Amino acid sequence: MSLRIIFRLVAVAAVLFALYLLFQTLRQYTLDEILTALRAIPVSHLLLGLAFAAASYACLSCFDALGVRYTGKRLPFHKTALASFVSLSIGHNVGVAALSSGAVRYRYYARWGLTAEDVAKIVLFCGVTVALGLMTLGGASLLLRPQDAADMTGLSRSAVFAIGIASLIAPVIYLVLSAFVRKPLTIRDWSFDLPKLPIAAAQIVVGTLNFAFVAASLHQMLSAFAEAGYLKVASVSIIANVAAIISHVPGGIGVLEATVAHILPGAESVAAVIAFRVIYYFIPLAIGLPTLLISEIVMKDKTLEGTSSRGDEPQGRHAGSPA
Repeated sequence: MSLRIIFRLVAVAAVLFALYLLFQTLRQYTLDEILTALRAIPVSHLLLGLAFAAASYACLSCFDALGVRYTGKRLPFHKTALASFVSLSIGHNVGVAALSSGAVRYRYYARWGLTAEDVAKIVLFCGVTVALGLMTLGGASLLLRPQDAADMTGLSRSAVFAIGIASLIAPVIYLVLSAFVRKPLTIRDWSFDLPKLPIAAAQIVVGTLNFAFVAASLHQMLSAFAEAGYLKVASVSIIANVAAIISHVPGGIGVLEATVAHILPGAESVAAVIAFRVIYYFIPLAIGLPTLLISEIVMKDKTLEGTSSRGDEPQGRHAGSPA
């Protein structure tokens, strides 16, 4: 059996398990209970949740801006922000974000003069930035609130503490390597050219801020129902994100619901996660899809105009040529 088939089977199994978790979570409550809980969320919490979600997407736009600089190219920030938002608003909902968002990124960057290799480097760079952000915020959360992670994972406090220290050491090692190593890091068939130190430091900052804002958005939904400490919510958010990334489940469906239940048992936890999904996933998707369609039409027209102009010029010179 080939590795590709094995990976597909694992992905299918992960999705089925996530759906099972979702079913197990939802079956305990009626639709009326969930709707009642949703209506109980104050508008102020919803608006703050939206603001934190917007801040997260702004950080994600910085991922792409840094990624373009990493390739040695230059693009205006509004272009990288457009490519980032549209690709990730779709990729977050579709799943397998590296591939789905990468395909959308290529549609934009190829028109702006970047090669397929450049886009691949940007996608890999953004993936490394995600990992750095997860390790930094996750490590801090584990060290400050080790009991929360221990309760959710079944690990001992000492094991959680060790994982937290290792998580924080990894970004430090990355900075040191970026400062002194100029050769690519190679692990089997995987190779990564280390960025310069300023870019590496910026990766850690925006990567950490991104997940801090994601956790803050979720925290607003949960704190509408109960006293939920930010660090506890951050731990839950990090664990759910890691599980979602590993399993490729779109939006972490089922995984987030199961982990949030540790903080807020009852229909309120389901309502809080639904509200968070609307804010962080569905609203950006509702904006991203039309933006993609409009930009496809606009950019196609510009491409056709440019092709037409280039096609007319040689004819004109040929017609006026003394030869």
